[in-house]
Amino acid sequence: MPKPCPNLSFEDARAAQREYADILSRIAEIDGVKKVFVRSGIRFDYLLLDKSETLFRQLVGNHVSGQLKVAPEHCSPDVLKIMGKPDISVYDRFRRRFYELSAECGLEQYLVPYLISGHPGSTLNDAISLAEYLNSQRLDPQQVQDFYPTPGTASTVMYYTGIDPLTGKSVYIPDAREKRLQRALLQYSRRENEPLVREALLRCGREDLIGNAKRCLIRDSAAYTNPRGGDYKSGRHRDYRGEKRGGGRGEKRGDKPSEKRGDNRGKTRSGGYKGGNSRSVPQRNQNRKNVQKQNTNQKGRPSRGGKQPR
Repeated sequence: MPKPCPNLSFEDARAAQREYADILSRIAEIDGVKKVFVRSGIRFDYLLLDKSETLFRQLVGNHVSGQLKVAPEHCSPDVLKIMGKPDISVYDRFRRRFYELSAECGLEQYLVPYLISGHPGSTLNDAISLAEYLNSQRLDPQQVQDFYPTPGTASTVMYYTGIDPLTGKSVYIPDAREKRLQRALLQYSRRENEPLVREALLRCGREDLIGNAKRCLIRDSAAYTNPRGGDYKSGRHRDYRGEKRGGGRGEKRGDKPSEKRGDNRGKTRSGGYKGGNSRSVPQRNQNRKNVQKQNTNQKGRPSRGGKQPR
């Protein structure tokens, strides 16, 4: 795995981080500047080199506005090696220390991991391993970056040639369908990704991740039944009173999914309308309004029961 250069001494790393910390402090002292926040761009592996944690403590205590984005990018050792990134254990050490320092400062702050799918060298099994890692850490990423070739990078050379330019060895390149499956695995908890995740697990023979156990990524049935009843596949659920509610537009609690509110007004059990009237509901309502307009009293108010005032 990539490691810090042996020519980079502890004093050099500490001096560079001290310079960065001084820049943040000087910016915060400018008139009119209330806060200086760092949203992303931190190399967590480089930050851990300073044993004194001078920059680390200053960053957590003063320069994080609730969330800090960092880039572990993957968890597979083979993929991280091709990316030139450190082992996932380095990120885990940084994550634990970040939350410890946040607790010491009395702050509730979070890390937002930047993840990438479909990178050259990433197989479907590697994507499943990343999904298992996210599940074990109880992470549900809202955004996932699918690999996109960028000119002038080694990853783009691998993508177009299938060869690692640094080693000359062949690199696995996922096709378009597999890239879609890998992206869905990183967001396995989303309902719309369930068919893709199932396809990926079955393709790799990982039926052990389909079931009701905590380590499983999806349920063992295609139509997962929620605790309140109903199923997600049909889009119909039950509310807390046990009444079904349709997923269609304009439907209310207790209405059938195929009927809008008001369609069953005046209907009999046989399906017809009361009094043998075959007119539709909108026509009946319009006629009722016309009668009310005619049956108004002298003050312009509708009389009770639609009768003429005595």
